[in-house]
Amino acid sequence: MVFNPFSEEHELFRQQVRNFAEKELAPHADAWEEAELFPNEVFKWAGDRGILGAHFNEDCGGGGGDFWMSVVKAEELPRNNSAGVTMGLLVQSDMATPVIHDIGTREQKEEFLRPAIAGDRIAALGVSEPGAGSDVAGLRTTAKLVGDEYVINGSKTYITNGTRASFVTCMVKTDPNAGARGVSIILVPTDVAGYSVSRKLKKAGNWASDTAELFFEDVRVPKRYLLGQEGMGFIYLMQNFQSERLVGCASAIAGSKLALDRTVAWGRERQAFGKPLIKREYWQQKFVELYTKLEAAKALTYKAIDAYNEEKYVKKTMLSMETTKLVSMAKAYVGDVNGEIMDQCVQFHGGMGYLEDLWVARAWRDARLLRIGGGATEVMRYTTAKIMGL
Repeated sequence: MVFNPFSEEHELFRQQVRNFAEKELAPHADAWEEAELFPNEVFKWAGDRGILGAHFNEDCGGGGGDFWMSVVKAEELPRNNSAGVTMGLLVQSDMATPVIHDIGTREQKEEFLRPAIAGDRIAALGVSEPGAGSDVAGLRTTAKLVGDEYVINGSKTYITNGTRASFVTCMVKTDPNAGARGVSIILVPTDVAGYSVSRKLKKAGNWASDTAELFFEDVRVPKRYLLGQEGMGFIYLMQNFQSERLVGCASAIAGSKLALDRTVAWGRERQAFGKPLIKREYWQQKFVELYTKLEAAKALTYKAIDAYNEEKYVKKTMLSMETTKLVSMAKAYVGDVNGEIMDQCVQFHGGMGYLEDLWVARAWRDARLLRIGGGATEVMRYTTAKIMGL
């Protein structure tokens, strides 16, 4: 029997997200890429359609669905033809806010999560720093408790939605001498004194999403903005990272499938030496290989998603090391397959594939991020090796 995790409710949601991506977002993709920013209103558009919180509980404004709702969203958003738009929306719904949903107080959910689900507040996840990316335990941004306030000093970089976020789910060191056990998560509104966006970073791809460097100079926030317990931030984040990696995989697989299908369709029309280019045996062999790798990547990703969904949404337990291993394997493998597919699609198009005028050049440069963001491929393999006892 073929594994199909999607119910009628999932498929109805799929059609809703697809319509949103194709009809409301895609017509603007080229303009937003050129502007290197999509409008803030897009978050509100998505919120009004129930897209941002379909997998969150109803009591905080969500749709009450499971994690497969997030998978549907990640698979359909790439149809908007701008990976930057997809990334900005997924950071809002699946990277900066799930930890609030999981461990936040009722007051924190009302102040931060509910308006984020509605698209009324824009969220960013503040983890990476100039000297610490995948090595979260190496963070240097500090938060010192003074009376009833945390005083935050430090900086963050590579922060998606960073130029316009109204709050940052921020990783900080509350005990600088305790390594990973000294890491905490604090919600930081961006309208407080001492917070600043130093600059918008210019990226090789994902142009339509804003990525920024943030500074915190004696930023004061109430103690009640601490998420969960002090010193537990590393554990909270490692759980949160798994959903981020899985939606990234699902989105990349869907984007790769779209790219392959469009490339093959173009190859049926493109004539080379008297017959369609797709009729050349080399390219037939190559595309069979690529579609096969994509099916393998999807199967591994779905296995990891099923394990994640079972533990978090059905059993409501902490993620097991086996599930973390599957997620890490999927993130590394999908990144490699996604990169290979986009590279071969460019190659198949020849010289025109290298021109910004054609969609494939954008897809190629955008795809490169997956092997870095959310945990570099090398870190994913190192994590897998540790779990396997190697």
